[in-house]
Amino acid sequence: MNYFVHPNGLCESKQIGEGTRVWAFAHVLPGARLGRNCNICDGVFIENDVRVGDNVTVKCGVQLWDGITLEDDVFVGPNATFTNDLRPRSKVYPDAFLRTVVEKGASIGANATVLPGIRIGRGAMVGAGAVVVRAVPPHAVVVGNPAKIVGYVGTQASSDLSASAAPAIDSSIQRVKATAVKGVRRYTMNAVTDMRGNLSAGEFERDVPFAVKRYFFVYDVPTAEVRGEHAHLKCHQFLIAVRGRVHVVADDGRNREEIVLDRPSLGVYLPPMTWGIQYKYSSDAVLLVFASDFYDATDYIRDYDRFLELVRQAEA
Repeated sequence: MNYFVHPNGLCESKQIGEGTRVWAFAHVLPGARLGRNCNICDGVFIENDVRVGDNVTVKCGVQLWDGITLEDDVFVGPNATFTNDLRPRSKVYPDAFLRTVVEKGASIGANATVLPGIRIGRGAMVGAGAVVVRAVPPHAVVVGNPAKIVGYVGTQASSDLSASAAPAIDSSIQRVKATAVKGVRRYTMNAVTDMRGNLSAGEFERDVPFAVKRYFFVYDVPTAEVRGEHAHLKCHQFLIAVRGRVHVVADDGRNREEIVLDRPSLGVYLPPMTWGIQYKYSSDAVLLVFASDFYDATDYIRDYDRFLELVRQAEA
């Protein structure tokens, strides 16, 4: 046996990876599958239809019920609670339990509760005591009851363009700043302040760095909602909050930066193959988006793992 089971632990499964450790008073049923180098702490219970990847830590007092998958490098904090039946009744069983998936590298905080049938995205962080009632996007940080997105893991914040250390690309017309994300640039557009009102202007193919074929507005977004969460294969986009405030997260598969658009003279350019997210809309926010192409559903990449795969292929 190339794994460890404490004398006071009960491991009925033979599908246990090398280097995994099952500690006192933990109980692993025969059908469960655990990967390599896992740490199953005291008092953990694992049912049959459970799949646990490599390098997973499950802290004390956690129960993993039928239908739960923990991918590689997942952390589950003490007394976190998973469920697998939306309408439980004693001695009444569903035809199949809803499958909950915690993707690679995600963490679940102590005493958090995860409802059944939910996918928690790659690298996400669920705060202590959060109640997760719907899917969590990759790298999102969620807290509260019900859990809401409050940020993104590993995201650099940059709301003040003038404070950025990035070099100016063109200062003759407007300030244009590079970001840590490949190809993404932040713009301070021309603005004129007057006692009669303010004006901000730009020219297509000069200030907006591509020919525009389409535009759309996003507005009346509830503050808890997240928009975007996709990339484009070919389409370029330029975003301006013409009213209110919107947080934009740009991700090239390696670096991630958060940009706050809070006045009409600020814009952000998102080139193709940039994963874009918009969230933390103020109640009065109106987001204007210019696009280089007509709408084409096939140009969208909506799965983050697929996006990462395409980035790796492009770099190979």
